[in-house]
Amino acid sequence: MGRGKVELKRIENKINRQVTFAKRRNGLLKKAYELSVLCDAEVALIIFSARGKLYDFCSNSSIAATLERYQRCSYGALEASQPAKDSQNNYQEYLKLKARVGALQQSQRHFLGEDLGKLGTKELEHLERQLDSSLKQIRSTRTQCMLDQFADLQQKEQTLLEVNKALRSKLEESTVPLQPSWEHRESNMQYIHQPSRPDGFFEPLECNHTLQIGYNPLALAQLNVATSTQNENGIIPGWML
Repeated sequence: MGRGKVELKRIENKINRQVTFAKRRNGLLKKAYELSVLCDAEVALIIFSARGKLYDFCSNSSIAATLERYQRCSYGALEASQPAKDSQNNYQEYLKLKARVGALQQSQRHFLGEDLGKLGTKELEHLERQLDSSLKQIRSTRTQCMLDQFADLQQKEQTLLEVNKALRSKLEESTVPLQPSWEHRESNMQYIHQPSRPDGFFEPLECNHTLQIGYNPLALAQLNVATSTQNENGIIPGWML
C-alpha cells in the first residue's frame, strides 16, 4: 500500500509540529549536502525555527561569501537590464558632483590657510577680500547678538522693577492700618506709667506685736513697763524681740 498524500497546512498539535520540523529539517540538510557533493554546486541553506533558533549549512568555508556572490549576481543583472543611456547620464552626474566636492574642499583648505603656494597674486587678493567680508559679517552678527541680549536684560530689569514696586505697595497697604492701634497703645502706656517715689516717702506701717485674746492685767502691766523703758533709753528689751 502506497504512502498517502500529506496535506500542506499548519500542524495544530504542538508536539507533532515539533517532531515534523526536526525530521524535515534533517532531511533538508542531508539533501543540501548531497547536492553540493554530487553536483559540485555551491549551496547555502539557512533555517530559523519557530522559536528563533538558527540552523544553517554551507558547502563553502563561509556563508557570507556565498551571500556576497548572490548580491553581486542580483545587482549585476539589474544594472544590465537598464538602458545604456541612463547609465551614461548617471555617470556624467556623478562626475559633476565629484568635481564640485573637490572644488569645495580646495576652497575650504584655502580659507584655513593651507595650499596657498599654487595661488597667484590676484587669487590671494580675492581670497583676502572674501575673508574680510566674512569677518565683517561675523562681527556684525556678534554685535547684533550682544544688542539683543542687552535688550532682553533691560526688559527683565524693567519687569523686576515693576514687580518690586507692586510688592512694596502691597506691603505699605498691609502696614498702614496697624499704626493707629500702636499710637493708641502708647498713649495709654503714658497714662498708666507713674513716677517712682523717693525713699524718704516710704512710711512703715505700725503693727502690734502682741496678740491679745481676752483681758490679762499682768500682760498689760508688762507692756506698759516695756513701753516706758523704750521711751527712756531707746532700747527694746530682748524678750520683746
